[in-house]
Amino acid sequence: MKAVIQRVSSASVEVDGEVVGSIEKGILVLVAFSATDTKADIDRLVSRLIKLR
Repeated sequence: MKAVIQRVSSASVEVDGEVVGSIEKGILVLVAFSATDTKADIDRLVSRLIKLR
């Protein structure tokens, strides 16, 4: 599993040209999962992410 964390002034997600989500100032997290990642791996990442400010 890899995660890239970036502070952004704005960000949005588009699916088929339609915006399905957006934020103003905040934190953008891009995550790549692999078949070998376990629930414990994901729980550890989530735990670390929610502590960010």
